[in-house]
Amino acid sequence: MGKVVGTVVSTRKEDELAGLKLLLVKACDADGKPTGATVVAVDAVGAGVGEVVLYASGSSARQTKVTKDRPVDATIMAIIDEIEIDGEARYQKDVSR
Repeated sequence: MGKVVGTVVSTRKEDELAGLKLLLVKACDADGKPTGATVVAVDAVGAGVGEVVLYASGSSARQTKVTKDRPVDATIMAIIDEIEIDGEARYQKDVSR
């Protein structure tokens, strides 16, 4: 899991990356609090800054329709709406955005 903390703009890039939206994602815990490294991830689902997302890295990042056979190492595959652990809601998406 990670939290989208920013965007990346690149006017010059490999042709295979043309048209892909790049976001900065910082690893986070079940409460949505940052915990680790920041990665640049291709957005396959329309995520935005401030959202908690599920992302894949490595070869799994190239398994979406958007990233198939493209040179990417991290892809946002889902926007998380809620996290519940042992019956306790730990995170809920802010729908006022």
